[in-house]
Amino acid sequence: MEIRLRGHHLLCLAGYRGMGYSPDFTRNMTALYERLRNSPSSLVTLVEGPDDLCRCYPEDKPNHCREGRVYDRDQAVLTRLGFTPGARIAWQEVMQRMQLSVTPEDIPQLCTSCPWRSYGVCEEGVARIASGQGLAPLPDNIKT
Repeated sequence: MEIRLRGHHLLCLAGYRGMGYSPDFTRNMTALYERLRNSPSSLVTLVEGPDDLCRCYPEDKPNHCREGRVYDRDQAVLTRLGFTPGARIAWQEVMQRMQLSVTPEDIPQLCTSCPWRSYGVCEEGVARIASGQGLAPLPDNIKT
């Protein structure tokens, strides 16, 4: 089964450590993350707008998935990685492009308005991918 992802979520996945907007959102993101981590040949389709992570965004929170600043962030990440919406690629290729094109120092610029940026996990994730280690294993208490 193919995974649909928007541009900025490629970096969110690099930094994912089990935090999320709600239990359902976190379960969904953990399952998707573990699939990519354990099967880096998994196919990803890059989409404009809401994707397979957005579908579990909690209904009781203000939804930012269709805000212009989020679309801008998507485009900035896709441009940096040399991808376009509609591309169908293996996750391992996403990590290879990240390794070549993104540094931890790029996160503040690429993710300016992200509420998760202050945790520093995206920088850690990008550094891990840059060193060829791939996605980090999640602690056992986070796995689905």
